[in-house]
Amino acid sequence: MNSPSHAVATVAARRPLRLVAGFAAFEGAWFACVMGAAHARPWAGIGIAAGVIALFLATSERRGADVVLVIVAMMVGLVWDGAMGRLGLIAYAEPGLLPAPGWILALWTLFAVTLREPLRYLHTRWPLAALLGAAGGPLSYAAAARMGACTILTPAAYAVLAVGWGVLTPLLLALARRLDR
Repeated sequence: MNSPSHAVATVAARRPLRLVAGFAAFEGAWFACVMGAAHARPWAGIGIAAGVIALFLATSERRGADVVLVIVAMMVGLVWDGAMGRLGLIAYAEPGLLPAPGWILALWTLFAVTLREPLRYLHTRWPLAALLGAAGGPLSYAAAARMGACTILTPAAYAVLAVGWGVLTPLLLALARRLDR
């Protein structure tokens, strides 16, 4: 019979593999959402993202916390990306009926599933979280624009994205930390 310390060591040994697999799934689903929108097939990316999110939630040790994060992040994305479109900063491919397109909301839900566990190291590192959000947000939109999923309508959009993501990232991580207790 395995000892409790052996079981803990086994779980700890699997954690890096789970994190790498999670980030790979996130990146693959991100790419599918962006390319799906760019090629007038947003449903394809949304379907892949839904599968990744469902798998993540099915294997989550804190499913309730992760579901709350997914819902909150989707609402934040609806408001944030809806505002970016209404303010004339970004034009989205395949916009849909909501203020923000479905494929963008799928990206927000994908981001949400990284907040509690994979990005745990940022839960108390607010300046680093803000910096990563301020850099990563605009870079993600720039990559999506280069692939044809959106158009950045003014250079000022990058500054707005940097400030917004620099604030939203630590706020969502704070919620993840609170839910993780």
